Amino acid sequence: MPADTSSSAEKLLLLDSASLYFRGFYGVPASVTAPDGTPVNAVRGFLDIIAKLVTMYRPASVAACWDDAWRPRWRVELIASYKAHRVAQTLADGTSIEEVPEELTVQVPLIREALEVLGMPPVGAADHEADDVIGTLAAHATGPVDVVTGDRDLFQVVDDDRRVRVVYTARGMSHLEVVTDDVVRAKYGVRAAQYVDFAVLRGDPSDGLPGVAGVGEKTAANLLAAHGDLAGIRAAARDDRQLTPRVRAKILEASDYLDVAPAVVRVSDHADVAVPAPAVPDAAAATALARRWGLGGAMDRVLEALAAAAG
Repeated sequence: MPADTSSSAEKLLLLDSASLYFRGFYGVPASVTAPDGTPVNAVRGFLDIIAKLVTMYRPASVAACWDDAWRPRWRVELIASYKAHRVAQTLADGTSIEEVPEELTVQVPLIREALEVLGMPPVGAADHEADDVIGTLAAHATGPVDVVTGDRDLFQVVDDDRRVRVVYTARGMSHLEVVTDDVVRAKYGVRAAQYVDFAVLRGDPSDGLPGVAGVGEKTAANLLAAHGDLAGIRAAARDDRQLTPRVRAKILEASDYLDVAPAVVRVSDHADVAVPAPAVPDAAAATALARRWGLGGAMDRVLEALAAAAG
């Protein structure tokens, strides 16, 4: 994809950090290690991703959005199966530990340190996921916003009128897809504003969301086209003349799930976060960190990209 020449003094780049450092981890060979043998493939991969994104989209500010809680209790209280299949361990206080390769786990503190010296400290909120941080920052931004993620759940924040779009990484960093409302409509047959209700109906096994049994993407899109939103669909289900008996029965049987699922799927727009200031890297600290951990030219590329975007 060509570089974005529409640089704005207010453009905000929101990074779904875990999505991107996982991509770095699996995209850079495990043989990439620090002088002491510690794996740094995720760190180097993540830094190169940031350098590429800053070069392409030339933001005024970058927020590395962070999962302070990858499985918030308030979501689990509503739907117990939420991300349950990813839990490696549950601590005595109820905190869930996510199943993550040990070779990646040891790199996360270094990723945070690298972001700190680059002047873009991780942005998180207590008992909220990175998605909620993104949702809040996007909702309150005054300029254009690019959200970088491999998670289609964030299609719900797309808003053409407010110039909020998603840079979708599912096909890799060489095949980035800029998602606007037209793209969401072309992919799924729904508007971005309907995406939460669409995702609730369809469900998502990767997040432990069952959806409505027997209602797939096509049926969900058709129902939303006919009835507007989930409330309209549920009202139609109470009127036995508006839906087929099969679909009506499925919607009614899923009532308990439909009561709570929208609150789980919808990203927050009121997490306790502030819009980040433009990054001011500590170049000396960044260079020292890169030398210590054998980060190659990845750190230099980020520093150069940030300097160019600021200029």
